[in-house]
Amino acid sequence: MDKNFAARRRRDLIIAAVLAGLAALAPLFVKDVYVQNILILTLMYAALSQSWNILSGYCGQISLGHALYFGIGAYTTELLFTKFGVLPWFGMLGGGMIAALIAMGLGYPFFRLRGHYFVIATIVIAEIGLLLFQNWEWAGAAMGITIPIRGDSWLKFQFLRTKLPYFYFALGLCCLAWFVTWWLEDSKWGFWWRAVKDNPEAAESLGVVVFNSKMGAAAVSAFLVAIGGAFYAQFLAYIDPESVMGFQFSLLMALPAVLGGIGTLWGPVLGAAILIPMTELTRSYIGGSGRGVDLIVYGALIVAISLALPQGLVSLFSRSRAKSQVKGATR
Repeated sequence: MDKNFAARRRRDLIIAAVLAGLAALAPLFVKDVYVQNILILTLMYAALSQSWNILSGYCGQISLGHALYFGIGAYTTELLFTKFGVLPWFGMLGGGMIAALIAMGLGYPFFRLRGHYFVIATIVIAEIGLLLFQNWEWAGAAMGITIPIRGDSWLKFQFLRTKLPYFYFALGLCCLAWFVTWWLEDSKWGFWWRAVKDNPEAAESLGVVVFNSKMGAAAVSAFLVAIGGAFYAQFLAYIDPESVMGFQFSLLMALPAVLGGIGTLWGPVLGAAILIPMTELTRSYIGGSGRGVDLIVYGALIVAISLALPQGLVSLFSRSRAKSQVKGATR
């Protein structure tokens, strides 16, 4: 079993490297700006969902308030840049660390809650954060922050003539989130998180420090989500509380993982690859009527997939692999 597990991990790493290489070549063939924009958003949400999956999928602490950390990353980066001239790269790291500290601070009382009580608490605290930023005059309040454009520059992470730098950064962020998850999956923390998810009492009886393991998962998850928020702010060149801290961001982080397979390595990537293009295309082609037809179609597809595959899309691959193993054993 140990050999099979090690072989699976090596196979996952090789597949990830091949997919990343193919994705890096995509801009050579995709010249349409609209399609490039969809690719960027898909990669970004794959990274965000992978980050959300660390806390909610592996550790079992379902959060619907990750928009708070996304917004903190965006606002920290842009406030430092517009108010003090700090480069976005330092703002990203600063935003990530602040988000991780806030996640641990909130975890101190919240991780004593369980089940739907914890979920409700995360929603409430995210909405409180949204209201605070909507009324914080120094941060632009409801008017938001317009980021000054000073020409194409990797140093200031601003580009007007092309979207390719944003694409490659989003690809790098997606690879980073995936690799961190892959590495943690086989670490002591990964085993702790899965034990806490399955049975906290049994895990604690075996020596797992349940509270500390939850805090670690929250910090890593919030840090990576905040980096995504900082990237999104630079990509848009304008932010306001609703555009980076709205509840829809929390949902769009959770849905790809749930659709692809929560608590799995490939679930968030597979879910984002299907869900985000579907979202953008339905909005573009059937959302212009103003009657919400795009949302009806989009929601119906999600419900249909969820009913057909309650364990996520990755279960298709596990079933096919199990069938091939059975066939091989009977020969």
